[in-house]
Amino acid sequence: MAVSIEIALPGQLEADVLGIPVAEPVERLTGDGAHIVDEKLGGRLQRLAQTGDLRGGVGETLVLYTEGELRAPRVVLAGVGPRDRLDADALCTAAAASVQEAPAGTVMWLLDESLPLRVEEQAAALVEGSVLGAYDPGRWKTDRDERQRLRRVVLGHFDSDGLRAAADRAALVAERTNRARDLANAPPNELTPVLLAEHAERLASEHEHLTFAALGPAKIDELGMGAFSAVAQGSANEPRLIVLRYDPPRSSGSDAVLGLVGKAITFDSGGLSIKPAKSMEGMKGDMAGGGAVIEGTGAIAALGLAVRTIAVVAACENVIGPKAYKPGDILRAANGKSIEVINTDAEGRLVLADALWYARREGATHVLDVATLTGAMELALGDLYGGLFANDDDWGERVRGAAERSGDRAWPFPLHPRYRRYIDSAFADMKNASTLRQGSPALAAEFLHEFAGDGAWAHLDMSGPGFLERSRGDYMRVPGGTGWGVRLIAELAASLA
Repeated sequence: MAVSIEIALPGQLEADVLGIPVAEPVERLTGDGAHIVDEKLGGRLQRLAQTGDLRGGVGETLVLYTEGELRAPRVVLAGVGPRDRLDADALCTAAAASVQEAPAGTVMWLLDESLPLRVEEQAAALVEGSVLGAYDPGRWKTDRDERQRLRRVVLGHFDSDGLRAAADRAALVAERTNRARDLANAPPNELTPVLLAEHAERLASEHEHLTFAALGPAKIDELGMGAFSAVAQGSANEPRLIVLRYDPPRSSGSDAVLGLVGKAITFDSGGLSIKPAKSMEGMKGDMAGGGAVIEGTGAIAALGLAVRTIAVVAACENVIGPKAYKPGDILRAANGKSIEVINTDAEGRLVLADALWYARREGATHVLDVATLTGAMELALGDLYGGLFANDDDWGERVRGAAERSGDRAWPFPLHPRYRRYIDSAFADMKNASTLRQGSPALAAEFLHEFAGDGAWAHLDMSGPGFLERSRGDYMRVPGGTGWGVRLIAELAASLA
């Protein structure tokens, strides 16, 4: 159920919580709305500011009960950090912290024209943070309390077309991000490749200009996708190559076709190169890249962006079974190249190889793949940034810019042909991993480069930010899937429209 957005002046509507952003230094409150609220509360807010009890650090909150003095029973004072360094990320974090500290069906945020961000930017950040911060991963708990679920965000300000458009867009993209989180958090017995395909089909049915197709084992084999097929063959659950096509209702006049490719290993045991048992349950999130591509494509369609898009998601399980592929196997990918398998836990690049080929075959001119690909990338960048590789400087910079603007941050890494030697094979065109403990994200990118085809291509390794073991301390405050990539994809598509 989507969160509704309303715009009204303070006092016009009732809310469960009234939120007031507070910037440092906090010797005095700013903003007309905050002053009006303070008067109704007998100056309590200003006294808290003067005594130092009110703090403005990013994510710090203070909750007050109003005892009937306002049309909201609670006020949450939300720290946004130093005024001179205020950005959308700080507001987003403050909103998320507030809705977790004071859960509410309806939250109203006072916008402050004295802050160094336009009210449209404030609105978007506060809406996004509220929706993302209210996310609850515990869908399977029998005692889950639905009464406190966020249903409405009210922005305390004069209405305008620009303000409403910014808020509505932020709500839509944040909701799609939460949908991707649901997919990553779904247990593997409930989200098999076939059921992920059914989810994508339902998504397509929501949008007039979005169509769905899914290729099963017979068609995958017919197309010669030997790399994808090999990873899938150990499981009793059939693979699916999920294909979404978006043909916009209006043209941008460009011939560009955005190709989005996602890895969706709905459970990854590592295959015969089995992973350690510790934390293996988190491998349900190895489809986070594919989930982001599916929901990101849904966001493109819902926003009506004028860019033709094809999304290709390779969905399967990588498990042990009588037919599981083995180290030493030599596979033939759809582009004709042969691959020696030396590690069955380097399966993501194998399924992406055939998915990249298919996206090009279907006409994608500018390709982006998104995947939880290498643990080394998480070691390098932690849980905040994804690693970005690109074969075209302009395309890489466009993706990086979209990442920065969206909040799904990415950091450029080198794509260099000398890394190709790491995957040289004596028996085949290449091998799927290296025995050296060096440069694994770069050699994985060079492997994918072999299948990216002609034209602009970029690869995002989002192993760190895609699935969290603990709170990240900002607006991603719960463990599990983050929906990383959905906001980036929406921003990237908008830059092409």
